[in-house]
Amino acid sequence: MSILQRTFPQVKMAEGELKLLGLWYSPFVLRVRMMLEQKGLSYEYLEQDLSNKSELLLKHNPIYKKVPVLIHGDRVICESLVILEYIDENWSGTGPCVLPADPYERAVSRFWAVYIDDKLLTSIIGILKAVTEEEKAENIVDIHAALEKLEESFKKCSGGKSFFGGDSIGFLDVTLGSYLVGIRAAERISDSKLLDETMVPLLVEWENRFLAADCAKKTLPSVERVEERARMIRDTRWKAASTN
Repeated sequence: MSILQRTFPQVKMAEGELKLLGLWYSPFVLRVRMMLEQKGLSYEYLEQDLSNKSELLLKHNPIYKKVPVLIHGDRVICESLVILEYIDENWSGTGPCVLPADPYERAVSRFWAVYIDDKLLTSIIGILKAVTEEEKAENIVDIHAALEKLEESFKKCSGGKSFFGGDSIGFLDVTLGSYLVGIRAAERISDSKLLDETMVPLLVEWENRFLAADCAKKTLPSVERVEERARMIRDTRWKAASTN
């Protein structure tokens, strides 16, 4: 059975029992935080330093030693897409549904979520790591191609409504939405247009609606802050590469 097809038995949440280990600029953490907000769930957020990993992180995710990690009482759930499904199934009666009820539509949503992580993250990092204009241009082309595919996906998944999830923000909305500030920061750093309304007008309109939602406004960091962090990471990598 796929890890994304696992069924989680419901467990009643005790007050103060939900904790999230995260990193403020990680898209994987941001999507979980947005969904917790969308569901109206209270939780304790514990920021992590991945250069000096805490005992709490190593204890609860000894395999990958990465964030996000959701702690629900004595249960530990890792990997952002798995966490989103856990939230959806465990609190199905609270707030909007995360995934569609129809099995086929759920499968389609899972497919596009994996596609988003596979294509966007790789290309954004590629832009930041690019040393030559040719390398930068290749990654820009890849992002444009991925966003054009996601434009087509939005048409089908939204059914003409405001979000991938229809009338309300759902699984694909927070998955793609978690990359928005990173995409805009990469635009500034690369001096290019990635999320372009002339190429993907529906996604740009969706972006405006998504960023106006409370779950995004309460959770997403500013583009300026992410840009500053991305430039710092890039400069550190370039400096390390030049000394080798």
